[in-house]
Amino acid sequence: MLAVSRRGRRSRRCRVLPRHARGLLARALIVGVFSSGCAARVADAQEPAVTALGPPPGAGLAAAARERVLIGRDKSESERCQECHGPTGNAEVQETGAAGTSPKLAGQYAQYIVKEFRDFRSGARKNDAMAVMANSLDDADVADIAAYFASQPRMKGAGGADADLARRLYLSGDPARGMTACVECHGESGQGSLARDVPVPVIGGQQWRYLDKQLRDWRSGERHNSRDAIMNRNARGLTDPEIEALAYYISHL
Repeated sequence: MLAVSRRGRRSRRCRVLPRHARGLLARALIVGVFSSGCAARVADAQEPAVTALGPPPGAGLAAAARERVLIGRDKSESERCQECHGPTGNAEVQETGAAGTSPKLAGQYAQYIVKEFRDFRSGARKNDAMAVMANSLDDADVADIAAYFASQPRMKGAGGADADLARRLYLSGDPARGMTACVECHGESGQGSLARDVPVPVIGGQQWRYLDKQLRDWRSGERHNSRDAIMNRNARGLTDPEIEALAYYISHL
């Protein structure tokens, strides 16, 4: 240690501590080194490693998806989609009367909604109101609106419509008439699928008036935009009572 003389000059002589003081100092240094090391390790163990972690995998994609849903909600209102299909896509204002032919879109696959928009735009599917709507929106608008309706809880029927005729057609079809069972594509609860090259729509819980009209349009050929015309072939041999029974049965799934 450096000592300072009364004249302010530094001395290079080290002060010599007594033997007992040197022993105490040595023990203090040893304890200090080990205790500080333990404390550091404890602090390291207790310190959450938040700063070393980035956002969870997919967080950016999830945030972008949420943003698209919010944008789609606003667009579905400003573009007047909700006037027919309802604020949540359940066509709440369309339950009765001829206007009940507007479909529910709640929980419908976004890919299917986009496909139908494109078909309305190209004329592959006919509907005057929807043709005007489809041609007034660009692809980004359609994708946003589809994402919003797809994000809603999936449409669901009230159950209790276990009619033998409709159940048999839905689950087994009618091979003699070349009718494929509905369940093969749409699933037991009408949940549809994205596993095929073209999205198969959700139909369980759909408006029965809408289902009735679509089946009649498939049968007549008015509508013909299904993959390989499968819906036209299946509906061609259906009678009016069978269409009514199927529409009611599917709407309650």
